[in-house]
Amino acid sequence: MAKLAFLGAGNLASAIIRGLLAHQVCVPEDIACTSKGGETAARLAASTGIAHQPDLAQLLGPADVVIVAFKPQSLAAADPRLAELTRGKLVLSVLAGKKLSTLSRTFPLARNLVRTMPNTPAAIGAGITPFCSLHPLSPDDSALVIRILEALGVCLPLDEQYFDALTAVGGSGPAFLFEFVAGLRDAALAAGLPSDVAPRMALETVLGAARLLARTGETPEALRDKVTSPNGTTYAGLQVLARREFRETLKETVAAATRRAGELSQD
Repeated sequence: MAKLAFLGAGNLASAIIRGLLAHQVCVPEDIACTSKGGETAARLAASTGIAHQPDLAQLLGPADVVIVAFKPQSLAAADPRLAELTRGKLVLSVLAGKKLSTLSRTFPLARNLVRTMPNTPAAIGAGITPFCSLHPLSPDDSALVIRILEALGVCLPLDEQYFDALTAVGGSGPAFLFEFVAGLRDAALAAGLPSDVAPRMALETVLGAARLLARTGETPEALRDKVTSPNGTTYAGLQVLARREFRETLKETVAAATRRAGELSQD
């Protein structure tokens, strides 16, 4: 495996590193990291066995792949030495909202730039990570990117024009689902379930339904109809969702998040 250098050692960097090690894609000796102030990187290194290298030149010198994982708002003030120090290297960014055109100003000499959009389930290897590149990836670099991103779950190549919508659905989508589960929990409490039962019922119902959907390969509508008896309990509940225009509300929710993603990604 190529040598990897992580600029940043927060939650996403930790998820990628732990995934790479758990899947035996890398050994700790292949990975080094740094972070602002150094404390986060030192803790990550101590818990994983990777190297903590605060000196930027020594960190990037041996690396073939540089993974940019600091806070997105820090990009504008990034060390100007990064341009020369990443010459000829593959640079992979996990910075939310940062376009390839923006990244290319900080890393103008990289052999290629890859933009990704991980979501929070990546922390447990259950994420979905779209990616795109400034130039077509060589076969070796494409395989390398996929190996790295599969440490987070599923990955898929997709044109950058879709990234605002991807941010709204994949990036923000988990929060929308968490809100749904919280609402189902509160509805269960209001219906009279005990306080120690309602949260578990809401969570396990969503988990089980999602697994069923994934394993059967059927459409959500087909599985919904299998649950729904004519004039039964499910039908009564679905009529309320229809009157409240549940799907239209979701469309408006995703549209608002997409618009905001576009605003945030403006250079």
